[in-house]
Amino acid sequence: MREKFQLKQTVVTIVADEQVHIEYAKQAIRTHRRDLEQFIALNPFFQFALEPLDSYVGVPPEIARRMLEASSSANVGPMAAVAGAIADLAVEAMIDEGASYAIVDNGGDIALSTDREVTVGIFSGESPFRDLAFRLGPESFVGVCTSSATIGPSISFGTADVACVVAKKACLADAAASALGNLSADPEKAFSAIKDIDGILGALLMVQDRLVTWGKLPTLVRASVDATCITHA
Repeated sequence: MREKFQLKQTVVTIVADEQVHIEYAKQAIRTHRRDLEQFIALNPFFQFALEPLDSYVGVPPEIARRMLEASSSANVGPMAAVAGAIADLAVEAMIDEGASYAIVDNGGDIALSTDREVTVGIFSGESPFRDLAFRLGPESFVGVCTSSATIGPSISFGTADVACVVAKKACLADAAASALGNLSADPEKAFSAIKDIDGILGALLMVQDRLVTWGKLPTLVRASVDATCITHA
């Protein structure tokens, strides 16, 4: 089953075997987004910081805590991790209720836990490297997140068409993808910025006519990437 769900600026596609699991994901998104909004009301700078934060008012709720930790690891602002954090928490809510097949795509930042093989397409816009995808086997939990200077609303200070990171959690993959994209003009420097972060498995950069990878990525395969499946408002 597949359902698109929108709550204010958050637009996700939720995939599961049972509708009840999708409902748990939606409720998790409502709860954690509300918690984040309340924290931002106390800490307006949280929403605009482009560097890690180490001081704030009040006790961060779970979603903000994860964003702060991921952004600190990747040396970016906490909002660079928001889409991945929401995706993680929604998938975790489905798992807690017994789901063995749970995917949340939050605008190209994906958290998944599956008992079967899945294919995750890499949308690369006008890049010459089109119709590529990752083929993942059964995964207990993984995050696949992408930043871009040429596609979508990501804030990027680099030149990458695609800066994609695979990590043990989407929150971390999201923050690291932003860091990777920011430094994408120099792929060696970009990979060096994230390769020692605990929990990151691998990364991929598409910059004009170059495709470079680092680490242990899922198998890259040819696939027909359907742009209509991309989650957006």
